[in-house]
Amino acid sequence: MGIRKLLSVGLAAAAILLAAGAGAYDLPSVNLGFTSFLDGGPPAGPGVYLTQYVQYFSSDRFTDQDGNRLLPREANEDLDVWVSLTQLIYQSDRPVLFGGKWGLDVIVPVVGLNVDYDIDAPFPEDNGTGVGDLLVGPFLQWDPVMGAKGPIFMHRVEFQLIFPTGKYDEDRELNPGSNFFSFNPYWAGTLFLTPRWTVSTRLHYLWNAENNDPNRGFGDADDTQAGQAVHANFSTAFEVWPKHLRLGINGYYLKQLTDTQVDGDDVDDRREQVFGIGPGLLWHITPDAHLFFNSYFESSAENRPEGERFNLRLVYHF
Repeated sequence: MGIRKLLSVGLAAAAILLAAGAGAYDLPSVNLGFTSFLDGGPPAGPGVYLTQYVQYFSSDRFTDQDGNRLLPREANEDLDVWVSLTQLIYQSDRPVLFGGKWGLDVIVPVVGLNVDYDIDAPFPEDNGTGVGDLLVGPFLQWDPVMGAKGPIFMHRVEFQLIFPTGKYDEDRELNPGSNFFSFNPYWAGTLFLTPRWTVSTRLHYLWNAENNDPNRGFGDADDTQAGQAVHANFSTAFEVWPKHLRLGINGYYLKQLTDTQVDGDDVDDRREQVFGIGPGLLWHITPDAHLFFNSYFESSAENRPEGERFNLRLVYHF
């Protein structure tokens, strides 16, 4: 058998092992970089908000549990993901608990996935474009703490519920929908270091229910349950053009805390993590219209793709 034939057989065998679950990629899609500056409160007070997000993610490196390349270099994987989120928020002016004013957040995603390889082997495949998982989040928003020169601090808690309404195919590893319910509450806050300089963060906890129809990478497993995780967005921005333009730095971090389970048993070496950071801006077009742009460049990824992420977000207050 020639060297080229041996290489081909070896790559195919490696691909089969990888597709059978040597990599993880178990967690659902969550808020990595969708929100950033002034995240502790709505930009224009109570009322109805319509927000449209468009995010593009690109990766040419799938990672394993040690952060090394998961697939053979000859695979030359190329993953492109487009995400559209349409968000409707109602923020009331009625306090209900400890001064917090109730509100409701609803997000409908549409996700487009495309992955290509340079060699023909049974690597993870995408399920194309489709509606993602519906998010519904009741929340409490507190009024800003005011100082002599304006707001000092504002914050919010939200109890996000992610319902498995998205497109899913058990014969594909990369799907617009997760096929399981998730609970993803968060706390978000913004601190005004000066009237023009702010820092913001959003801290999430993620719990996932069972998937009773796991994808083919889990073989003949009856059910799987992705591990619990924490993830956070963080940012700082300075108002370079008063009441119009803020420039800053934005980032995110995700860390899986518990093992994924397959048929009720913990599976080692599947925990995910990633860190992303980059520049961004916020343009206050009018008092009721705001445009965010954020870019992120990832590192320290484990058991997930590592790449670049670009986010555009338009918020309008009615």
